[in-house]
Amino acid sequence: MGRITARDLARTSRGRAEVVIADRDRRADGIPGVRTVPCDVTDGASLRRALTGAWATIASLPYRFNLRAMEGALEAGAHYLDLGGLFHMTRRQLALAPAFERRGCMAILGIGSAPGILNVLAVRAARDLETVTEVHCLVGAVDRTRYRAVPPLGFGYSVDTLLDEFAMPSAVFRDGRFAMVPALDPRERIAVRFPAPVGRIHVDTTLHSEVATLPLSFGDRGIREVTFRQGFDPTFIERLTFLVELGLAEPRALPSSGGAAARHGRRPPAGGAQADGTGQAPRGVLIALLDRLPKPVSLGKPARFEVLRTVVRGRRGGRVVTVTTDCLVGPRAGGGVGPDIDTGAPPSIAVQLLIGGEIPLRPGVWAPEQVIPPEPFVRELERRGMRVVERIAGRSTWTRPT
Repeated sequence: MGRITARDLARTSRGRAEVVIADRDRRADGIPGVRTVPCDVTDGASLRRALTGAWATIASLPYRFNLRAMEGALEAGAHYLDLGGLFHMTRRQLALAPAFERRGCMAILGIGSAPGILNVLAVRAARDLETVTEVHCLVGAVDRTRYRAVPPLGFGYSVDTLLDEFAMPSAVFRDGRFAMVPALDPRERIAVRFPAPVGRIHVDTTLHSEVATLPLSFGDRGIREVTFRQGFDPTFIERLTFLVELGLAEPRALPSSGGAAARHGRRPPAGGAQADGTGQAPRGVLIALLDRLPKPVSLGKPARFEVLRTVVRGRRGGRVVTVTTDCLVGPRAGGGVGPDIDTGAPPSIAVQLLIGGEIPLRPGVWAPEQVIPPEPFVRELERRGMRVVERIAGRSTWTRPT
C-alpha cells in the first residue's frame, strides 16, 4: 500500500511535494522522482533521522507500529496520517490530541479505504439529515481472476492484520453503547447484495476502526448503532475461518515442553523448536508457510472487484430516510492498480488536499469524517477510477468528476 501511495503522490502532486520513502528495505521500485532513506520505526534515533524536515508523514505500517510512527511525527513537527489502528490502537492514538494541538500539527487516523473512504462517505450521506441514528459500514470483495495455480489463501492486504480482524473480538456500537462480540459470531453474519460482479455474499462483523470514531463524530446527532462487516470470496472465507477455529491465527507461542522428542529419546531440534510444534506461535508458523508459497500467476487480465458501502439511517423533515452509498472499484481503477488503489490513494489525496488548503489546518488528532470535506475527496476518488453511487429511498444519483 505504501508503494501505491508513493506512486500516486509522485504522479498527481504536480511537483508540490517531494516524496521520500523511509523504510528498512529502502526500495522505491523505480518510482520516478521518489527518494529513499533508511528507517527502522522501532529505533527512535533512526526514526528521528528519517523524519527530520518532513512536512507530513504517512504511516503505511502494520497497525501495531502506528503509535511509534505517530510519536516520531510529533517530535519532528510533521503532520501525520495512517491507514487505521484496528479499533484499540486508534483509541490509544486519539489520546495524543493535546500533544498535537500544542505542537501545531494535525493527525488524521485511518484514511485508507476502510477506515477512510467509508468514514467520509458516511458524512456525505448524512449531510441533509437532521438526525443520524445508524451507520453501517460494509466491504464486499471478490477475485474473478483466472490463475494458472490458484493460491490457497489470496491475501490482498497484510496477512497479520487480516488475521487479527477475524480472530479478535469485534467492536460494535449498539443501543448507544460500545460492546464486543465474539470473532466470526454466526449471529452477526448477514447476506448482502452488492452491485455486480461482487453480487450476493455473506459478511462478518470484524474488528475495525470505523466503530471507534463514528459514534463519537455523530454523538450529537442521535447515533445509536454503528457496525462494520466485510466479506470475500466464499472459498477464501471458509479457509480463513477454518484456520482461525483451528487456532492457527494465535499470535502467542504455545507452551514449550519436552514432548514427543523426550519420550522417544531424541534431542529437540536446534534453536529450541520442538518436534511436536510447541514453543512456537502458530501464526508465525502460518505466515512463514504462506511466504514460502510461489506468487500466483494469472491467466489473462486481473479481475478483482471491491465495493465499499455505507448505510446511514436518520430523519429528515420528520420522515425516516436511508441513504446507501457505494464506492465501486474494479481492475482498471488507478490506471490498472485495481482495488488496492482504494486503500493506497486516500492518504495521498488527503495530503494534497491539506497542501492545497481544501482541508483546513486544525491542530489535533482527528478521524477522517471530522476534517475531510466529502466533495473534493470524492472528486479525487473518481479521478482515479473509483465510482461513487448514492441511493436515497430508492432513487439513484451518480456523482461525476468535475
